Amino acid sequence: MEAKFNATELVLIGGSAGSLQVILEFIKNLNRKISFPIVLMLHRKAHSNNVLQVLLQQFTDAEVVEIDDKTEIEPNKIYIAPADYHLLFENKKTMSLDSSEKMNYSRPSIDVTFKSGAEVFGENLVGILLSGANADGVEGLIYIKKNNGKVWVQNPDTAEVDYMPRQAAERVEYDLLINPHNLAEQINLLDMN
Repeated sequence: MEAKFNATELVLIGGSAGSLQVILEFIKNLNRKISFPIVLMLHRKAHSNNVLQVLLQQFTDAEVVEIDDKTEIEPNKIYIAPADYHLLFENKKTMSLDSSEKMNYSRPSIDVTFKSGAEVFGENLVGILLSGANADGVEGLIYIKKNNGKVWVQNPDTAEVDYMPRQAAERVEYDLLINPHNLAEQINLLDMN
């Protein structure tokens, strides 16, 4: 069977302050089986425990996995970047962790992961930036766009903390300005393309 043209192979979602509620809402409404993985990069305290993984798992049938070094990428899973590590893609099958200096005061840095994802997945990547208080993710979205991936930005008017999505909406040529209530629907539609 021929591969679908421009099929989504990975969805990367970055967020900071105010993004958790959006994530909880959308994972509740995801299709039961999705043909691609979703990776979440959220700014959180350096020594966070796995409470986030347990919390998210209560809202979805997809397996929620906190990433370790060399974690394999599989469809229909939701991955969470661990606190205090940058997340990189070695190839389309494996992720790795890096503890180099913080970028935009953050580790994991959304920019670092977006850029790494864009290099590996190119046009088959969707990068989504949600609510947050700094500009982390904006340069990464620009890089995703340069590599022919899709760029979605939360409508700043719907964000609890609008600085991050407002910077992105002003500086990035986005494909979709999303509202929290239709994020799951838009992600589900990627499975049909």
